[in-house]
Amino acid sequence: MNTTRTTGPAHAVAGETVVPPFAVVPGGQVRQALEGREKEIVEVVEAAYRLHGSGRTVNPPSSFLRFPDRPASRMIALPASLGGESPVDGMKWISSFPGNVASGVPRASAVLILNDPATGYPFACMESSIISATRTAASAASAADRLSRDRPRPTRVGFFGTGLIARYIHTFLEGSGWSFDDVGVYDLSADSAAGFRVYVEQSGSSAAVTVHPGPEELIRTSDLVVFATVAGQPHVTDPAWFDHDPVVLHVSLRDLAPEILLASTNIVDDIDHCLRAATSPHLTEQLTGNREFVNGTLDDVMAGSVTVPGDRPAVFSPFGLGVLDLAVGSYVYDRIARAGELRVVDGFFHELSRYG
Repeated sequence: MNTTRTTGPAHAVAGETVVPPFAVVPGGQVRQALEGREKEIVEVVEAAYRLHGSGRTVNPPSSFLRFPDRPASRMIALPASLGGESPVDGMKWISSFPGNVASGVPRASAVLILNDPATGYPFACMESSIISATRTAASAASAADRLSRDRPRPTRVGFFGTGLIARYIHTFLEGSGWSFDDVGVYDLSADSAAGFRVYVEQSGSSAAVTVHPGPEELIRTSDLVVFATVAGQPHVTDPAWFDHDPVVLHVSLRDLAPEILLASTNIVDDIDHCLRAATSPHLTEQLTGNREFVNGTLDDVMAGSVTVPGDRPAVFSPFGLGVLDLAVGSYVYDRIARAGELRVVDGFFHELSRYG
């Protein structure tokens, strides 16, 4: 698809540098711009992966803000620059406070800042928990498709963890053409599992929904397994649970013991990014002393330079790239701008004359 920005901040008029107007994009507008466009957004995310794979992005390591008095919580800054025909710079600032869940509030909240590459000025501040979940789900849907092309297409999907990310991944799988005979569900919280079951049943899916009493049964009965937990260290350790060679979307990154990865084909989004911060691939590297267990990136699979055999588990472990947030955020901004619905904050930048 054509991902060229057709609208956006004008930064030059007759050779004169112009500061772009600054818009605030709330979550309702973000949701409206994205809803029902799963196939388009998967294409946007895949295009961003291809730009990243070809070296036309800048995606430095994420910066983590941690709190000694709140060790379970963290905030993460993801700066990035996306090249191509519609370049944009920016940063996602996302917090993860797992304690929110007990109060019925989503774990994560986020904003995305888009910057004009010509002047450096921000031109949008966007609610980004929806953008973040969307780019994660689109990435997962792309990986499910690409990693299953040399094996029977999965008809049984299992969700290990049933929060917002799991919901978005299910939406994107169904919205991008997948259909399942059975949707398996497992969560440490019985209430969360029950809520996810209701969501699937009300989503229009024709699949039967099974809430499993334990993780082994969920994994063994699923051809496509989605890990979307808040686990801080591996808790699934037995490679035998994966003897049926499923495709595994290891979205939460820290669920699988190294022994499982060593028995699998491993695809990541970016090798250097993924093998850090005590992820399962990072622990596997520390155990083995090398990265030979990593077969390649999703871009490598899309380009055909890496194949994914069907006779062993295939695991996709995405660290999450800031350039994907920029790609989806730009998509949202463009749709709203074309509709003439941007909420511009007049005078946001006050000191615009160098000498007053």
